[in-house]
Amino acid sequence: MRVPMRVLILGGTAEASAIAGALSGDARFAPVLSLAGRTRAPQTPPIPWRVGGFGGAEGLAAHLRQEGIAALIDATHPFAARMKANAARAAAMAGVPRVAVLRPGWTRQDGDCWTEVADMAAAFAALGPAPRRVFLSIGRRDLAAFGPPHTYLIRSVDPPDALPANARAIAARGPFAEDDERALLAGHRIEVLVTKNAGGAATAGKLAAARRLRLPVVMVARPPPPEPPVVSDAAGALDWLAHQSGPPCPGIVARGV
Repeated sequence: MRVPMRVLILGGTAEASAIAGALSGDARFAPVLSLAGRTRAPQTPPIPWRVGGFGGAEGLAAHLRQEGIAALIDATHPFAARMKANAARAAAMAGVPRVAVLRPGWTRQDGDCWTEVADMAAAFAALGPAPRRVFLSIGRRDLAAFGPPHTYLIRSVDPPDALPANARAIAARGPFAEDDERALLAGHRIEVLVTKNAGGAATAGKLAAARRLRLPVVMVARPPPPEPPVVSDAAGALDWLAHQSGPPCPGIVARGV
């Protein structure tokens, strides 16, 4: 009887949830989902899970060795640059195969009015000196760069610990439909949207809504991509994992991959 392969999934994204769901009940694998703990009430996954950091690349490498992890799937957020770098380094230190999942970024479409910037400081500068009503869709950890003279509407999964001056926060978890996003922007008389180029369908509705309302968008560029191998979605990660595990045992039909 084959011993299930121990797999660690670094998660917090839709891709990580999809991978966890696909591996649930698959006898070839013994997966564990690791969450950073940034969301206070994460959705319960269908596989064993843990919350919290590892103590950098060295701590993660030690965890991989101690837990007998045979494959590491880095499905963290596209902007989790430090975690992605630590995952690549830890996998190399521990001699564990690793793949990174990086969903495609959003691309400009006809009718879009984007100003693309490198970071949050540049995003604030792009708003200009005149007061504007701004929708900040950047999460709750990057707010320090923003302040007067603008008025802000901030949306995040959890309420921010601190708000810029002249700001109101709403807590919500996607996906967000385009019609609802358009109603939100129009109802709050938003004049400009600031967002990260996270990619994915769950939060793309705000971009379509801004396009329909002819609102400008300040788009914060992604950090450099992680070291290869890199796949674009959960299906690619599952295919990579299947190759790591080898062919299924004769007479056994694999489920979930």
